[in-house]
Amino acid sequence: MTAFYQDKNVLLAVTGGVAAYKAAELTRLLIKAGANVKVVMTDAAQEFLPAKTLAVLSTHPVLTDASWQGPSSAVDHVHLAKWADLIVLAPLTANTLAKLASGLADNVLTATVMASAARKIAVPAMNDVMWSNPAVQRNVNQLKIDGYDFIGPASGFLAEGYEAKGRMVEPTEIVTSIADLHSDDFQNAVFEEKPLAGKKVVITAGGTREPIDPVRYLTNKSSGKMGYALAEAARAAGATVTLVAATSRQVSPAIQVILVGDTREMLAAVRKEMATADVYIGAAAVSDFRVAEVADHKVKKHGDEHMMLDLVQNPDILKTVGEAKKPGQVVVGFAAETENLVENAQAKLVKKHADLIVANNVLEEGAGFNKDTNKVTLVTADQEPIQVAAKLKTEVAEDIIALVADLLTS
Repeated sequence: MTAFYQDKNVLLAVTGGVAAYKAAELTRLLIKAGANVKVVMTDAAQEFLPAKTLAVLSTHPVLTDASWQGPSSAVDHVHLAKWADLIVLAPLTANTLAKLASGLADNVLTATVMASAARKIAVPAMNDVMWSNPAVQRNVNQLKIDGYDFIGPASGFLAEGYEAKGRMVEPTEIVTSIADLHSDDFQNAVFEEKPLAGKKVVITAGGTREPIDPVRYLTNKSSGKMGYALAEAARAAGATVTLVAATSRQVSPAIQVILVGDTREMLAAVRKEMATADVYIGAAAVSDFRVAEVADHKVKKHGDEHMMLDLVQNPDILKTVGEAKKPGQVVVGFAAETENLVENAQAKLVKKHADLIVANNVLEEGAGFNKDTNKVTLVTADQEPIQVAAKLKTEVAEDIIALVADLLTS
């Protein structure tokens, strides 16, 4: 990912939604990835995030309507428009979306965007009903025709206090997705030689859901971020990737995604794909138990404060794949632990017939479920455990895929 952004001029265009606060993190991540970042903001955006914050983070003055209209002979918005290799509109409100779709340039941000021939990435954020409004969708379609790429919106907790589609995609996913959208330019420095070229990799992601009745289910805290990061890293290393996922996230179009619900559905999909695969990476947080009998109708309260569930054990996907492993196949499992990390991982390596266990202590800072970072220990049979310090899951994924490539050739 770093190679894609290295020395690229990225103009971050921030409009006036509550998600504007995420622009600070997005600026930081783009710079960390190697980009030169400058910012243009609407007046409404500055109601949520001061321009000075982004000026400090980007180390450049932020172009605003106030500075644009100041006494200067420079045509600032044209200079900025020509400077940009890439324009990222995040968040993009319905109002600014409509202006751009209509060719309106009535503030510094729309004037700058319209004066630029750079690639444009739209990251919308708005209320779910507004997003589904036919007028908004017409404007989205128009911008797509005009050459804009869209990332999101995502489903999640909205400012209105409920969960729905309309939330701005998280900054880490934006940075990754932009690189994937322009994969022709994406030459990952870690995988310049494409060590997994010609290989098929099957990866699982997310927390499976075991139904109790038509409206309830048992699940866990897994977001799927690690599994999706591994899928992107494997693709960057040259592999053909199949992702069997219990959660839906933004992903490269080159990756085949099979969405499943419960553990048995995931196992069935994995078994089918492993018939022609070289590598299995079980990053999903699979439910160990399921309800013995799923109720046909919603289970009602009956005055008792307790509800008893009869649970039975689910099939063990990692062990099933490990026991069926063919010569030359590599099997990788994950171990989420709270104590005795290495000892438990080494035991799991043997018990599950795996070649590599990626272990993490979910209680440690920077590791665990539903985070953008991870801190892991890589445990194999033939070498000392490898400690990977806390860093972005996309970077941890590259370390894991590099080791998988080594295991394939050893």
